[in-house]
Amino acid sequence: MRWQGRRTSTNVEDARGRRVTRGRSAGLGAIVNLVVRMFGVKGIMALVVLGFLGWQFGLIDPMALLGGSQVQQVDHQSSPERTDQLEFVKVVLADTEDIWSREFARVDREYRKPALVVFQERYPTACGMGDARTGPFYCPADQKIYIDLGFYDALARQFQAPGDFAQAYVIAHETGHHVQELLGFSARVRERRGQADYKQYSVRLELQADFLAGVWAHHNRRYLDHGDIEEALRAANQIGDDAIQQRTQGRVNPHAFTHGTSEQRMRWFKRGLESGRIEEGDTFRIPYESL
Repeated sequence: MRWQGRRTSTNVEDARGRRVTRGRSAGLGAIVNLVVRMFGVKGIMALVVLGFLGWQFGLIDPMALLGGSQVQQVDHQSSPERTDQLEFVKVVLADTEDIWSREFARVDREYRKPALVVFQERYPTACGMGDARTGPFYCPADQKIYIDLGFYDALARQFQAPGDFAQAYVIAHETGHHVQELLGFSARVRERRGQADYKQYSVRLELQADFLAGVWAHHNRRYLDHGDIEEALRAANQIGDDAIQQRTQGRVNPHAFTHGTSEQRMRWFKRGLESGRIEEGDTFRIPYESL
């Protein structure tokens, strides 16, 4: 992918110099003591239920409550490799800004650009404590994308999907989740939380994000080199639910899928690549068995 010397986004925040430390949470203890004195054991049970519901709906971060986490500024020295990766991320995000601004205008909508936060290890978000071990993610509550650049090492070594366009695909997929938030698809899935078909709705959302990543690639072809599309498809193949389950558990359990199979993820990315149009990727209108 040809990215050097191109426009970079101003919506990237480098938070790698900030570290999360965990202290004691006096506030939580005070709340528990007050509930015990006023309501006894039943009050504690009610507090647990409310806390669980708050966690399910993304309103409460249990780690923050238990640990009293704080963010502290520390000295950070970026390696030349990480500095290049940060610039690369800025270029890819700028690409998504340009492409989605045009596509939204085409369908008479306004595109609100997301911010992208580069962090290390753990970082507080409006969706709870972000952890690098979960990989890059999008938080709809603050409309920000979060990524630890160390994920690119895992993408190349653990998932065997090296290459700059594979890395770009990851950002394009998370930006796809932002597009879904703006178009109302994410809210539709959140409404199914706790329902029997919630995981199926989650798969629909993830496959649509892959389609949207393909739409981005369609409009970005002039910057692609030979083999770039294959890099993205290799990444999609390696992070399918079936591939990850087989690699980590030695077996595949379709009932536990949340992102779709490798074949589905590659197929929906290719659909977006061929189409280049937002409206042709509505995964919610298709029978689940046909995805």
